[in-house]
Amino acid sequence: MTDKTPAAAPVVDVLCVGAGFSGLYAAYKVAEKGWTFAGFEVAPTVGGTWYWNTYPGARCDVESIYYSYSFSEELQQEWTWSERFAPQSEILSYAEHVADRFDLRRHFSFNTRVTSATWLPEERAWEVALDSGETRRGRYLLAGSGGLSTPKDVDVPGLENFTGTTVSTSRWDIPLSELAGKRVAVIGTGSSGVQCIPLIAEVAERLTVFQRTPNYVFPARNAPLSADVVDEIKSVYAAIREECRHSLGGIPDRVPDAAAFDVSDEERRERYEKAYERSGFTGVGGEFSDLLTDARANETAAEFMREKIRQIVEDPGTAALLEPRFPLGAKRSCFGTDYYETFNRPNVSVVPLRDEPIETMTGDSIVTAGGSYEVDAIVLAIGFDAFTGPLFALNVSAPESGRLQDAWSDGVRTYLGVMTTGFPNFFMIGGPQSPALASNVVVTIEQAVDWITDLIEHARAGGAAVIEPTAEAQDDWVKITEDTVNQTLYATTDSWYRGTNVAGKPATFLGYVGGVGKYRRMCAEIAKHGYPGIELDGTAVARRIGRIDEKIA
Repeated sequence: MTDKTPAAAPVVDVLCVGAGFSGLYAAYKVAEKGWTFAGFEVAPTVGGTWYWNTYPGARCDVESIYYSYSFSEELQQEWTWSERFAPQSEILSYAEHVADRFDLRRHFSFNTRVTSATWLPEERAWEVALDSGETRRGRYLLAGSGGLSTPKDVDVPGLENFTGTTVSTSRWDIPLSELAGKRVAVIGTGSSGVQCIPLIAEVAERLTVFQRTPNYVFPARNAPLSADVVDEIKSVYAAIREECRHSLGGIPDRVPDAAAFDVSDEERRERYEKAYERSGFTGVGGEFSDLLTDARANETAAEFMREKIRQIVEDPGTAALLEPRFPLGAKRSCFGTDYYETFNRPNVSVVPLRDEPIETMTGDSIVTAGGSYEVDAIVLAIGFDAFTGPLFALNVSAPESGRLQDAWSDGVRTYLGVMTTGFPNFFMIGGPQSPALASNVVVTIEQAVDWITDLIEHARAGGAAVIEPTAEAQDDWVKITEDTVNQTLYATTDSWYRGTNVAGKPATFLGYVGGVGKYRRMCAEIAKHGYPGIELDGTAVARRIGRIDEKIA
């Protein structure tokens, strides 16, 4: 009798979750080193967030010429972006082009969800369970699942009572035409709400925007990229990329030459006007050196933006509702097209949820503390369980440490935003407490994957099988991230940056805000000194060097 039991899958070198920008570059880099790789992606194709986020108006808030890979000069030269801020469909096409050009799809299992990941100490390997019922093992586990890939739980009272159309921006599944002629409610005014509201307003009979916290919305100034501009960019792409790698936010810096009160009121106003016309992350919020560290200086920029809102929005009462009252830049600023102008339309109104919170819903109405609003369709633009949500969804566990979410029950604790104590051979690409939160994430992804694979190569060269940060080094990094953010106005404001948009989530700032350039230099210094702060097979490989941020400018 023939034994038809299938052979167990081989233990690969690297397991990876996600086939977005992180997973694709990880697959490329691992293949380049000649290691074996197995990736898992719940979607039917590559692209990550750019596969799922198909709501009307979806675009990245980083210019396309920067929000793209730098690892291949040939790729840079052959791909041409059509606009300053390319639409979702074009970014997805780019990811698919990269996957096909470098033959990366073969490394991934699509339509496959990782349901758990367990460290096996005796085997010195990770075992992942898949929703198919299968398991796979690998020596190293990479989480490339993205920081903004797990939608926040719906916390809208009475939504289950509503019988009309309900759609989420994070999992959009209807044509915009389905909202034509309907009374539509959009709940949420973060980036996705800001981008879709003007387009929905154009087709809806009536649009009611339910706003909890108004955001600063800068004009995107989106435009086609001319052939001359594209040719100029491609002629100096290598220099542009190098500037991005050593900048503050992963895009070429306009280094401020003055603090806000170093200039006269008139000059400051003129500079804000020019910055407003320029827009982007080097716009108003980056015009002076102290706007994120001095509340009084920040207020000059914040009030400038509030004046712009009052100039654009014709009804003073509506304008007042749209004016943010937190420091500019302390939450991620939004970039939109005709956002404030949309509130001049006769079919658009705004409901301030802090004044009249939603109490419940009926089959055709949203009932607030101040009234009832009849609607045919509800658009949920309520955001994500950022950074930790995607990681916790993997159900990562180790025998001595338990589940990752239990280890972080009092807040996130990582080493460099890449590793965490108690979970050997587990690496996060652009994880919490890395620069990914406040930067052009593609720059952070490439740097992280390069550093992780170099560390693995270093360990393998020495015959070590287990890599883990020490508790002391992790404590140092947590203190560095906390001290860095506490010098800024980020620390003064609740937002998804701090996890406060999710009920019960510990309020921990989820990123390192000292700049991608300084972070890169710190990581390079750590590698240069033989990876202090990391144990290989239980033994520290180099003398601890303490506060690395104090040694690197």
